Formats: sequence, C-alpha cells, structure tokens
Amino acid sequence: MPTSADTAVAAPTTYEPVIGLEVHVQLLTATKIFCSCSTRFGAAPNTNVCPVCLGMPGALPVLNRKAVEFATLAAMALNCRINQTSIFARKNYFYPDLPKGYQISQYDKPLAEHGYIDISGARGKDAGEGARATKIGITRVHLEEDAGKSLHEGFPDSDEKTAIDLNRAGVPLIEIVSEPEIATPDEAYEYLTRLKEIILYTGVSDCNMEEGSLRCDANVSIRPRGQKELGTKAEIKNVNSFRFIREALVYEIARQIEVVESGGKIVQETRLYNSHEGKTYSMRSKEQAHDYRYFPEPDLLPLVVDEHWKAEITKSLPELPEARRARLVKDYGITEYDAQVLTVSKSLADQFESAAKAAKNPKRVANLVQGELMGRLKARGAEIEQSPISMQGVAASADLVESGAISGKMLKDLYDLSFERNKDFPEVYEQEGRPQQSSDTSALEKIIDETIAANPRQLEQYRAGKKTMLGFFVGQVMKASKGQANPQLVNELLTKKLEVT
Repeated sequence: MPTSADTAVAAPTTYEPVIGLEVHVQLLTATKIFCSCSTRFGAAPNTNVCPVCLGMPGALPVLNRKAVEFATLAAMALNCRINQTSIFARKNYFYPDLPKGYQISQYDKPLAEHGYIDISGARGKDAGEGARATKIGITRVHLEEDAGKSLHEGFPDSDEKTAIDLNRAGVPLIEIVSEPEIATPDEAYEYLTRLKEIILYTGVSDCNMEEGSLRCDANVSIRPRGQKELGTKAEIKNVNSFRFIREALVYEIARQIEVVESGGKIVQETRLYNSHEGKTYSMRSKEQAHDYRYFPEPDLLPLVVDEHWKAEITKSLPELPEARRARLVKDYGITEYDAQVLTVSKSLADQFESAAKAAKNPKRVANLVQGELMGRLKARGAEIEQSPISMQGVAASADLVESGAISGKMLKDLYDLSFERNKDFPEVYEQEGRPQQSSDTSALEKIIDETIAANPRQLEQYRAGKKTMLGFFVGQVMKASKGQANPQLVNELLTKKLEVT
C-alpha cells in the first residue's frame, strides 16, 4: 500500500484520476446568516447562540443581506452566472452538532452556476511540472449555514465523552463546487491556491484554515485512460492544508489503482486523511443526495438578486489577481514572475504599487521587495504588514541606489540595521549620517594600488589570462573601502590598473 513517500509517483498510464473539489468558505459578516448572533471566533463555547441557531421550535430565520452580497461578489469573481432567483432548501440529516436536525442550504436552484478558475501556467515547484494550461469549471456557488462543532478532548476522566459547541451553528458559508475536471493532485493544489487568492482579493472572507474559515473536501475516482464514464468516487474530508490535500490525493489515487488491479472494487465512501501516516482511512459509506431528503425551506422566501442589486454589488468587485498582474507588467515594466510574486496578496500588491509610483525605477523596487525585503521577512517569520521598512522606505532606498548615492552593499547593510532596530529605512539612513558611496577617484586609486601590491599571486594569474580574478580584486577594494566605493568606478579603474601594472 502506498505511503506519503510516494507523493512524487504518478498514476500508471493505464488509469487516469478524476478529481472534484468542494470548498466551504466562511463569509466575513459580523452576524450569522439567519440571526443576529456574533460570528466572532474564539468566544466561550455556546455563548454566540440564540433560539434561531439553536433550532428552538417556533424560531424563524431572517436572511442576512450582507451574506448574500458577499456570496454574490465571490461568485462574480469566480466568473459565475448569478441566478436571479434561488431557493433555500432543508438538507435533512442527524448529527450531534446539528441542533435542528437539518441544515439550511441550497440544492437544485443555487445562487450561482457555471463559473471557472484559470490555472494556466502552474507556479513554481509547488504546482509541479507539466501542469496543463487549463480552466477548471465551477459547477455552482451556493449559500448555506454552518453546523456546530463536536469537541472530543478536554475530558481527562474519560476518552468517551464529547462536548458540543454551537457557536458556529448558523455561521454563513458559501460552498464552491468544482466540475470533475481536475486531472492531477498538482492541479488541485493550483486550483485551491488561486481560489483562495481570488476570495481574499474580494475581501468576503479571511480564508483562515486554522479557524475553519476555509475547508475543502475532495472527491476522487479513477478510470481507464480514455474512458468517458466516471469511476466510483471516494470523498476525502477534514484535510486542513492544501499541501495535505495534495498528499491525500496522491495516496488515494494509488490506493484505488491497487484495489482495482488486485481484482477488487472501489466503494463509494467518505475517508479521512492521517497526515502523520500519509494515508486515508474509511470513515463511513457516502450518502447520496436523495438520502438527505432535500425540500424547499418553508420559512424563507425565494432569494431574488435582481439586475439593480446585482449592479450595486458589481461596483464593489475589485481588480482581480490575473488582471492586476497583466496591468503591473504593462504599467511598470516588471516581468510576469515579478507580478506573480508581488500580487500574492492584495496588501502586498497595493503596497508595491504605492512604492512603484513614488520611485524613479519600478523594476528596482520590485527587485528590492523580492530580494531584500521579503527574504528578511521570511527569516523573521513575519508578513509584509509587520515589515519595519515601509514601501515608502523601499522607494527611497531604490532611488538612492538608482542615483549612485549608495551601493548595493551599503543598501544591504542599511536594511540589516533597519530590521535590527525595527525602524524604517529613511530613519536609519539619517541615523547613520546619510552615508554616501565614494566616487573620489584619487582615494580609490590609492586603495587599488595597495590592493594590487598586497596580492602579487592573484596579479600574476590575471596577467596569465585568468580574467575572472578581476572579481577578486573588486571584492578586496570594496572590502577595504568598507563597501562605500562606487563599484562601477572601481571596475573601470581596476581594469586600467591591472592592464598596465
């Protein structure tokens, strides 16, 4: 049986996997979808509850307008068609943390349908090699309420007790269901990455997986390559990171192939992924839609998003990641790779643009953000919002390098000091006495003469044709000048000196 070590192993060419993803996103409303209870995370158990979300007899739901607007905005960003009329339904099933015995969701008439996510051009090693340039269809986006949470810990006297926290019951969700068009675990990872990115740009959710704001279930089956009919699927639930989803899919594909090749049959079931073992385990047989006995919610009128309301919501649709990348390349002359990195979050993209507009050379700003700023932030385990160097500071430092006032080495040293002192670049630059790169030819010639005299063996190698020794001499001169010499001038002077010495 495959293990997590098999994550790089592709399915044998006789079979092809078919993957569909169901993503639940918590909407960033202050109150729940059908009542005025708070959605705040971290409150004491069972404190954000009322008769409506507790399912008390006679309590009636009232739809949260902001939840509808957020859901519609997200669906628009995912290229979906917004249905003018959608219907809420009761999804009936018993579970300890579902107080009403049913969940209010949408079934045959959802809020939105027929969207897609473009995953053209997989990014970096995380997206894998050979990923197809393709669009993954989105079947539907619908509104629903969340269930509560079962707590299976915190009872030292017994391992058999479970507590129920209903704070999440009634929290507004959208469910985003993909078409079964995802061909590999790497494509699934890319789809989820871009989906999260788009949702974050819209601002309708914080997509915090640790707090349950974004959850994903994966449906996976295999079939003989070239066959059109889908195989029997297994659903993988409760996976808490995109990386683990990819690993779980790799394992599950290999497991299903082994079952089929051994003469067995795949059963439709729900499975859980154990990230420590790198394996999936059977949880329960998978219910069919008819098992939930869907029927229209009698306490809620049909939801109508007419053209006027839709137009109002459209006004708040931001520039989305792909469009912004294309514009940044066009407006600032940066590369497509630069644009990918600098738009990974809306906050970073906004800050880069403010710096690029203020600086003389936007490309240099892009290089500094990626090469100097983000590297230091990563080492510190901090986000761009925690950077001691503001984007205005980056722009100022870029202009100093651009004008030749400071060298790259001086900039690195000043950035190090900024992070050590937790102060912005302009303040540190002033504290250090506004250091300037030296272009004093006579002073540099003296340092060069001393450097050449102190390194006769390297001089001999240079004269013998080893021109790469020029780099050695440049380094020694820069060191002797404490990084304040103008590198371009040092190169010019050294080349002349070495040829005639």
